[in-house]
Amino acid sequence: MARYLMHIRTPLSPTDAFAYMADLSNFAEWDPGVDHVEQVEGEGAGPGAAYDVAVKALGRSITLRYDTVAYEPPSTVVAFAESSVLTSHDTITVQADGSGSVVTYDAVLKLKGPLGLADPLLGRSFKQIGDRAGAGLVTALDGERVTEPAS
Repeated sequence: MARYLMHIRTPLSPTDAFAYMADLSNFAEWDPGVDHVEQVEGEGAGPGAAYDVAVKALGRSITLRYDTVAYEPPSTVVAFAESSVLTSHDTITVQADGSGSVVTYDAVLKLKGPLGLADPLLGRSFKQIGDRAGAGLVTALDGERVTEPAS
C-alpha cells in the first residue's frame, strides 16, 4: 500500500473549496501527472459521478475510472478507481479554518495480487508524484501546506 496525505490551508470558504475538489474534472488543472479528465457519468460533482482520469505512468497514459462513492457537502468526497493491477482510494475532506478552510487529500494506492510485493517501491515513487500534485494543488487553491488541520 502506498499512501499520500496532505493538508492545505486556503482562503477559499469550505463551500467553494469543496465544490472545486469534488469536481474531479479539476484534477487536470493541478496534478501534472494527469493528462486529461472526462466526466462519463452524472453532471458535475455529486453522487453517481464518474470520471475517466488519464494518468501518466511508465512513459504512457493509462485511464482509470474514478467513481464518486461518498459525497457529503461541504465536507467529504471519496473517489475510488480499480484496474487490473491496482486500486486507488482518494478521500478529500474540507473543514472550516477561520475565514477560509483546510483541504485534506488522502490517497491510497494498492497493487493487486502478486504485484503487492512491490508496494514499498510504489510508495517511494508515489511520494514524488504526490509532492508534484501537492504543489499544483497549493497553487490552485491559493493556499499553503500545513502539517495538520486545526482541531
